[in-house]
Amino acid sequence: MFRNLIPALTDRYHVVAPDLPGFGFSDAPTRKQFRYTFENLTKAIDSFTESIGLERFAIYVFDYGAPVGFRLALARPERINAIISQNGNAYVEA
Repeated sequence: MFRNLIPALTDRYHVVAPDLPGFGFSDAPTRKQFRYTFENLTKAIDSFTESIGLERFAIYVFDYGAPVGFRLALARPERINAIISQNGNAYVEA
């Protein structure tokens, strides 16, 4: 979906596009190993951003990732400098 967009942005931005655990090409831990809640997905993405050294960044949120991105922004507002939302819901229960 983003194969043409990401290259178009890389001349001006450092673009990172992680998959959520269990989505895309990421590992899919069993439900015994990982509880698939928006809170846990948010913790996983927060850990990922810290592990690769992202201190401040903009987030692009859409679909299932929107509740994760919004939770990350609420938990770590000092790290988020912009939110771009495309069809992202903001319901507490997602």
